[in-house]
Amino acid sequence: MNGPRPRSAFNAANLTTGLRIALVPVLVVLLLEDDPTHSLLAAATFFIACVSDFVDGYLARHHDMGTVVGKFLDPLADKLIVVSALIMLASMDEPRAPGWLVTAIVGRELAVTALRTIALEQGMVLDADELGKYKTIFQMFALHGLLLHYPFAGIDFQAAGTCFLWMSVVLGFWSAGQYHVRVIRGANHI
Repeated sequence: MNGPRPRSAFNAANLTTGLRIALVPVLVVLLLEDDPTHSLLAAATFFIACVSDFVDGYLARHHDMGTVVGKFLDPLADKLIVVSALIMLASMDEPRAPGWLVTAIVGRELAVTALRTIALEQGMVLDADELGKYKTIFQMFALHGLLLHYPFAGIDFQAAGTCFLWMSVVLGFWSAGQYHVRVIRGANHI
């Protein structure tokens, strides 16, 4: 009668994810001002969020801290920090990211999330594929560049960020296509 005890949602992995969610309003407030100091602080805040994403995943996998709550909160935290940064960047007086491109990125994220939900209802689990992971890496580089956007140490961070953003978009839509193919193939075998 005694089954395995459910894991506590209040563990180091989930608290680290919670930190990432708490950084969203900090990032938004920092992006309300457009000067080198605020840009540097926004990039540092985003960097902390990126590191926390690595840390919570490491803790969940290697220290057996994975929970149902964590599986829900981790991708939510990722999307919140990325989408918040992109929306703020698109809404600036001199947009650092074109609004239409931000809309395409957000639309892709919503479509993949909806597809995963539909697949799960049919008994299929769509784990992140390798292209999706590369998309995330390029997106992180892009957002760091766009958040900094001022030239530092002779580097044009705006141009570098824009280049990485385009690469992330190509990889993002390519991976979204692969998710759709996986669902179609899986639906034919159910």
